[in-house]
Amino acid sequence: MKRTRPLWILFIVSIVCVMLVGCGTKEPAWDAFEGALNEKSFPVPKDASSPDRTTTNVAMDYVRYSLPGLKEKDGVAEPYLEAIQAWGWEEQQDDDSGSSRVFEKDGLTVHLTIHDDYFIVMIPKEKKT
Repeated sequence: MKRTRPLWILFIVSIVCVMLVGCGTKEPAWDAFEGALNEKSFPVPKDASSPDRTTTNVAMDYVRYSLPGLKEKDGVAEPYLEAIQAWGWEEQQDDDSGSSRVFEKDGLTVHLTIHDDYFIVMIPKEKKT
């Protein structure tokens, strides 16, 4: 009986830790923005981190940003859309296209795609100045 008691305590502590980690995911903050790595005039949340910038694509210059709590099914968050418009970008599609949007400013086109826990900012290379 005495040998199993430490195992039960360890088991309970492990379950509590897993629950705390699972419940600890926070929603993305949409209050502070900075310029994207591939286009400084396009806003991205300051909380987003960019672990990789891929330049091997011959047609697109894109950057993948990690942002925990982001959900593809929710699409682009309304505060983020407002910030993009405040920075002078206009959406090119009138219909609600969900997780993928296209924006234009001064002849430059930016594609924004939302995924679970990350998003991608893409710029066609032939149109980038």
